[in-house]
Amino acid sequence: MAELVLSAVDQGVLTLTFNRPDTLNAWTDAMGRRYFDLLAEAEKDPGVRAVVVTGAGRGFCSGADFKTLNAIQTGSYDETPDPRPTSFPTTIGKPIIAAVNGACAGLGMVHALVCDLVFTAESAKWTTAFPRRGLIAEYGLSWVLPRIMGQQRAMDVLLSGRVFTGREAYELGLVNRVVPGDGVVAEAQAYARELAVHSSPASMAVIKRQVWRDWDVTLEESAKVAVQEMMASFGRPDFAEGVAGFLERRPPNFPPL
Repeated sequence: MAELVLSAVDQGVLTLTFNRPDTLNAWTDAMGRRYFDLLAEAEKDPGVRAVVVTGAGRGFCSGADFKTLNAIQTGSYDETPDPRPTSFPTTIGKPIIAAVNGACAGLGMVHALVCDLVFTAESAKWTTAFPRRGLIAEYGLSWVLPRIMGQQRAMDVLLSGRVFTGREAYELGLVNRVVPGDGVVAEAQAYARELAVHSSPASMAVIKRQVWRDWDVTLEESAKVAVQEMMASFGRPDFAEGVAGFLERRPPNFPPL
């Protein structure tokens, strides 16, 4: 099971790589459990300050494994699903960047978009695929997509199930950055290293919690919680170190989360 997701840490950045390249990293429950276990370990590891998620070979994740779908259709599927929801990465207190290097379809698209930031290769192929398989917008994608790219654009990619490139994904507002050639993983890792060096782990954890939580609250509620969080931040060593680093014109030396 360990080989289903490769794991490597360098300069505070954990890179997780879905490792079923012969299937374009099609999703299985076993691969998902390993991925979520590694994220949970990263949450507790003081040496990890940011996470990059990508895929081995030519794909990021091509969606649910067809053997799994066939077993569900025939009633022979007998694996126990992981109790953690698809949105589990949003609960991890460290920034997670999806580096979409190739095919990103269906469930794979869901897992890319529950990361905090998304970088894509220009030539990567994206698709929701659902209506072309007789399926629906799965795992909350009907909630996520309109908030990221607007309702009508979300309707387009959901109703049509058409294939579009990483370049168009960027133009549609679906991703943060589009990268030509084979450089998407390296660029995501470089960005993650910037976070690891210059951003307070405590601040990033709170900001991540604020952003994902605030999708469901009013401006008044958000502002009220922000005041409480700001007062708490004044008492953390990160605040003193951040000010000292600025005044002394040096990179801050923030404590681990």
